[in-house]
Amino acid sequence: MFANQSQIRPINTYAGWIYAMLVILLSLAVLYALPNIYGEDLAVQVSGEKGAPVAEEIFNEIKLELDSKNVVIKSASNEEGKTLIRFNDSESQLKAKDIVDAFLSKKPGDYGVALNLAPVTPGWLKSIGGEPLKLGLDLRGGVHFLMEVDMESAITKKEEQYVADFKSTFQEKQLRYAAVIKVENLGLVARFRDAETRDKAESAIRQGFSELSTRSRDQDSFFEVVVTIPELEIKKIKDYAVKQNIATLRNRVNELGVAEPLIQQQGSERILVQLPGVQDSERAKRILGTTAIVEFRLVNESAGYNPDRAPAGSELIKQSSTGINFAIRKNPVIDGSHLTDANVGYDENNMPQINVVLDSKGGNKMLLMTSKNINKPMAIIMKETKAIYERVNEELKVVDQKVEKNVVSAPNIGAALGNKFRITGQFTPTEAHDLALILRSGSLIAPVYFVEERTVGPQLGKQNIELGKTSIAVGFIAVLIFMLVYYRVFGLVANIALISNLVFIIAVMSLIPGATLTLPGIAGIVLTVGMAVDANVLIFERIREELKEGVNPAQAIHNGYDKAFSTIADANVTTLIAALVLFGIGTGPVAGFAVTLFIGILTSMFTAIIGSRAVVNLIYGGKTLDKISI
Repeated sequence: MFANQSQIRPINTYAGWIYAMLVILLSLAVLYALPNIYGEDLAVQVSGEKGAPVAEEIFNEIKLELDSKNVVIKSASNEEGKTLIRFNDSESQLKAKDIVDAFLSKKPGDYGVALNLAPVTPGWLKSIGGEPLKLGLDLRGGVHFLMEVDMESAITKKEEQYVADFKSTFQEKQLRYAAVIKVENLGLVARFRDAETRDKAESAIRQGFSELSTRSRDQDSFFEVVVTIPELEIKKIKDYAVKQNIATLRNRVNELGVAEPLIQQQGSERILVQLPGVQDSERAKRILGTTAIVEFRLVNESAGYNPDRAPAGSELIKQSSTGINFAIRKNPVIDGSHLTDANVGYDENNMPQINVVLDSKGGNKMLLMTSKNINKPMAIIMKETKAIYERVNEELKVVDQKVEKNVVSAPNIGAALGNKFRITGQFTPTEAHDLALILRSGSLIAPVYFVEERTVGPQLGKQNIELGKTSIAVGFIAVLIFMLVYYRVFGLVANIALISNLVFIIAVMSLIPGATLTLPGIAGIVLTVGMAVDANVLIFERIREELKEGVNPAQAIHNGYDKAFSTIADANVTTLIAALVLFGIGTGPVAGFAVTLFIGILTSMFTAIIGSRAVVNLIYGGKTLDKISI
């Protein structure tokens, strides 16, 4: 068979579209790696109630207040629903936070103030999705919260549960009681009209609640059982409160999408939370600390519209969005403990709503109650415990707490509801997403209070990190010099491929949501750089062997790349499998190492084989060669 000579492509040449693809990919990699050179500012972030934007008037007053206290502001912005005030040093940042906190506490409304690390990425880069690579706590620090669990609330909640359980037990055993109450400094007291019933009740408590201590006493005309919780059981309640709160906080942090967080118990009553590379610390603080509990309660229609007083068995709760009072029956139909899922949807008017799923027990309760109250209003109540802080000896202390209740909405029951229904109200999209997140991640078993909040520096110390960066740079430069001296022009080509590989790794990791670079991740990058050099060394040594055997230079280049390919591919594929296994079974630093290793292997194969050959083809391709510089 004969072919037209013009149709046979000379060896060591690439089609034009391959060069176009390489230029486009490298340009995109440079573009998305670019945000990492701009750095970050120490900042204080302010938001309105439930994440709402801060009014321009308040924003200007905050700047004036900081100026009057001689705090130097680097810059301040109130855009895109986020108020950020940037500073030159951490001392100014911490001082400013206290000043802003104190200033806003005198203003009506509920403001959030939090420390932040704000990227200095230009607006044009942000507009195309360019964001800096998130670094772990060991490299850039992050936000540190020290939270204290309100143990009194945990014990009170457990006592209330016991009261409800006692009443249920007495009803099952048909024991008529006068009251089951909590008496200060005494414990739980069950009152009866006669001694025989009292004795049966005490026996039932001992049988069903063996962890509690009981004793009988006669008080006025009543026969009572006094129930106390032993110290050992109180310790168990406290330990359970901390462990359950840690589990809930983990769920919430996972929903926030923070990679490699640190959440652990500190002491007997405190929880340490460190969030590396967090971009919206105020939202994180609000979601982590929210003790929101949802309750579904019937409205007492006998009180009328917007009443001033609540009838017996009801309480007045205001709807904050309208200012209208509702008389709400005290006993809930169900509460958030029966909720298994919550997600955001949109109604026919494109307004956010929360789709709720209940467990079987909650669904049965809801079905029973709503089927009996068709066309009657049922209120959705959000109940939240908030702390009142004071700074004592440079440490925030909780001096009091308040429980806030709000009627989200009070629609009429149109039909019997089961285990799936929706919550509607005057939600913003952000508020709806945050509320759904809090509901599906579970309620905190007891309120938590922020006793310390700060940005944290690298765990290994700033000096060690700088030394680590220096060692990496020195090693990288040494490799570049060696390749250039030993392989000359081909060494220069390898160096271009190595630098391109580094740019590709940074760009890809910057684009992956939730990817975080840690010290083990840097180790993964260094390893892939070594593997990329190894790939080029295999190719170049193969070319030298071909030249020694008398093959002409052009053919030697062609054979070197072709024959080394299978060896390089085999070595990299086996390492890819190892990286996948590490990622699958590893956590924390191990997973971080595996991610950078996996990405680095793919990019190094691309740059070492296709990228370097494209440059070599540009230099030597399509020419009659007597010798080459290798």
